[in-house]
Amino acid sequence: MKENTVYHRLKAVRKALKLSQEEFGKRIGLAQTALSMIESGNNPITNKNLKLICIIFNVNEEWLSTGKGEMFNDSPHLKEICDILVNLTPETQKYLLLMARELLNTQNKLLEKTNTESTS
Repeated sequence: MKENTVYHRLKAVRKALKLSQEEFGKRIGLAQTALSMIESGNNPITNKNLKLICIIFNVNEEWLSTGKGEMFNDSPHLKEICDILVNLTPETQKYLLLMARELLNTQNKLLEKTNTESTS
């Protein structure tokens, strides 16, 4: 398998987080054997799993996909939010997502109103 592939970068993330394949896989809904097959390049990584890894572990998606940029994102709150999210029940996760979307909509409306007022 070629060096510096998404598979090598995935393993590097797991090692940087000091997690076993079992622990890492559990957090993203994969069995240890499935993660092992992905890390060894025997199975492809799905877009869903790639995105989950980036969200749950605060990994830079461009870095994981291409190797460009830094391994982790800089957001000081993203990891905490992800840690909270994975400990919620699926029903509560859906509710939190709904609330986050509403908060984003409210923020965007306020920003639009502020921009409209400042250009008037």
